[in-house]
Amino acid sequence: MTKQIPKAEGFDNTLSLINDGFHFFIDRHKQLGTNIFETRLIGRKAVCIVGEEASRIFYDTEKFKREGAMPKPLKMSLFGEGSLHGMDGEAHRHRKRTFLSMFTPDRVEEMKQIALKELDRKAEEWTGRDKVILFDEFQEILTRAGCAWAGVPLHEDEVEVRTREMVQMVESFGGSLSRFQDGKKARESHEAWLKGIIKDVRKGRLQPEPYTAAYIMAHHREPDGKLWDVETAAVELSNSFRPLLATVHLLVLGMVAMHEHPDAHARLKKDEGLYSHWFAQETRRFYPFVPAMIAKVQKNFLWQGYEFKKNTRVVLDLYGTNRHPDSWEYPNAFIPERFDGWKGSPFSFVPQGGGDHHTGHRCAGEWLTVIVMSSFFEFLAKNVAFDVPDQDLSFSMERMPTSPVSGFEISNVRKKDGYEETLGELNQGFAARR
Repeated sequence: MTKQIPKAEGFDNTLSLINDGFHFFIDRHKQLGTNIFETRLIGRKAVCIVGEEASRIFYDTEKFKREGAMPKPLKMSLFGEGSLHGMDGEAHRHRKRTFLSMFTPDRVEEMKQIALKELDRKAEEWTGRDKVILFDEFQEILTRAGCAWAGVPLHEDEVEVRTREMVQMVESFGGSLSRFQDGKKARESHEAWLKGIIKDVRKGRLQPEPYTAAYIMAHHREPDGKLWDVETAAVELSNSFRPLLATVHLLVLGMVAMHEHPDAHARLKKDEGLYSHWFAQETRRFYPFVPAMIAKVQKNFLWQGYEFKKNTRVVLDLYGTNRHPDSWEYPNAFIPERFDGWKGSPFSFVPQGGGDHHTGHRCAGEWLTVIVMSSFFEFLAKNVAFDVPDQDLSFSMERMPTSPVSGFEISNVRKKDGYEETLGELNQGFAARR
């Protein structure tokens, strides 16, 4: 006999989700005392689940599909029409292989070097300024680094507008009507720019390196041998580097953690036992980032006594899964050391999706996020001294995505002893890779 899925109060909870943000799922799971509940979102029935076992079933491609699951506004403002995120089966696996071919260890390392070089350039500027808002600075740094890594030419007079476009696309997620409209306009402008680049690559007017995203996306062919249309190529070129701008939120929240945990800051300076990696991973687990993922039931099945019917939309609470007490000891405490030799489940740690990178729907660019975050935290702790003036470092759990109110302001920036030596080692490594 099947069990009835508990129902959340309210006929349609779309506005509640927008207003409550990350608390929406947490509060209802607590109120109902369950890892599963039913509601209506955007006028349609949705089953909301949380936890490692829920994540494991959610990423079972025999039971769930992505086609037709993503809300239209997300396609129009964030991911783009026809993107990898809404595909299934062999079509998804073929396109996923294309993305994974860009995220080899060498290319991930190259992103680290490019991003650190941009960070160092900015740090030089900061020493002569009264105050610096890291949220704004990281946006420009990662726009420059992402374009350089992807083989996308970025002229100096374009930096501000391209940065703003990608920021608005990221900010459109889970927001108000005005944020959605800004994100939609930004995507239209962003894609028009990238379509021009795809055309230039195909006509030979632009010749990026063969291993770059610009080259790969311009020349990609489907299994039937057909070249992608320009629109699809532009969408996926954007999706190869635009997600870096979302990393800004985690970087700034990590700076808050560094400030609020002086012992962690001290360990970052030494980076003992890959501490910067542990710190980055705990930042991704502890702080709110992507609130949830959505899929549709592929075929009827039973799970834990509950019936899931074909085409029902199912929402996995990522933030709640990353803090679920069944998987994490002291889940509400910031403890980077928990990742020392961590051999946990890819279904309990899901800041950018769960499961396998190669065959499932876990974000292929997750490795870029981790290496950029860990290298930035280590660089700033080791090489740059600064003051943190009094400011509002709180962040809203109602806002998606979220970041500190102040943007994390620093002042009196100065170089530490040994800075030039460290920079020289960085540049040598970068030159060798080029």
